[in-house]
Amino acid sequence: MELRTLRYFVAVAGELHSGRAASRLHMSQPPLSRAIRRLESETGAALFDRKPAGVTLTEVGEVLLGEARALPDRADLLRERVAVAAGSAALVVGILGDGADPDAIRLADAFRRRHPDVDVRIRETDLTDPTCGLHAGLVDVALTRGPFDPSGLDVRTLRADPVGALSRADDPLAGRDRLRLADLADRRWFPFPSGTDPAWQGYWNGGEPREGPVVRECRQAVLWNGTVGITLTGHDPGAGLTVVPLTDMGPSRLVVASRAGDPNPLARSFVRLAAAVLGRG
Repeated sequence: MELRTLRYFVAVAGELHSGRAASRLHMSQPPLSRAIRRLESETGAALFDRKPAGVTLTEVGEVLLGEARALPDRADLLRERVAVAAGSAALVVGILGDGADPDAIRLADAFRRRHPDVDVRIRETDLTDPTCGLHAGLVDVALTRGPFDPSGLDVRTLRADPVGALSRADDPLAGRDRLRLADLADRRWFPFPSGTDPAWQGYWNGGEPREGPVVRECRQAVLWNGTVGITLTGHDPGAGLTVVPLTDMGPSRLVVASRAGDPNPLARSFVRLAAAVLGRG
C-alpha cells in the first residue's frame, strides 16, 4: 500500500464524503474514487458502505483506519530523522510582520523542543503579503491571518479573534465603548498597495473601497496621519494609539498555511504543533 493512497483513505474516512475529501486534498473526485477502489482491491474487501446519503466505514475499513492514521506520521518522522542525520533539516517559516499572534513564542518553544536540530529560518513580511511568501515559493509554512487566496495551499484555521477600530488615543472616537463600521464611513483609512490580495484588502478595509495614504504597515499611518483602520482587540496597539471593539465586523482568523501536497515532514509537524499550541476551540 502506498502512503499517498492511505492519506486519501484517511481523508475520506474523516469526511465520510468523497467530494469533501477531494476538496480537502485539493484534487478532483474521480481520481480519489479510483484510488480508494484500488485500495479496496489490494485489501480484498470493501472499506466503505456506499449509499445515496453518503458513505460509512465497513468493519474492515474501521480496522484499516485505526492503523492508517499513524502511518503517515511515522513516515514523516523517519524522513525528518534522516534529514537531521544528513545535516539538511531546515524549515523556512513566514511570519506576518505586524504580528500574526503575540503567543507565537509558545509555538517557537514547542517546535524547538520537538525539533532541536532543525535550522528554522524566519521570513517576516509586511501587510501586503498575507501568505508571507507561500504563493511565491519563498517559505515552507506560514503563521498568518486570513482571508487570502487559498489556491494551491492547505490553510488551517487555528482560532478567530475579535477586531476593533484602530485610532489615535486623542481621536474623538477613542472614548467610545464600541463602534460600528458606519461610524468610520467618513474617515480616511489605510489602503494597501495595488496588487495586494483583494480578499485581504477587503477584510481590513471593512468590505468597502477606502481612501487614504497607501501603506505597508498600519500603526505608523494611524499615528502620523490620523487615519483609522482595523486591528485585533487583544493586541497592544502601542503608545499613542487605542482600539475600540467593532460590533458588526467579523473576527480575524489566525491560520497556519502550507503548500498543498507538500511532502516536507517538518512543515506538517509545524502545522500540527500550531494547532495544538495556538488553536482554540
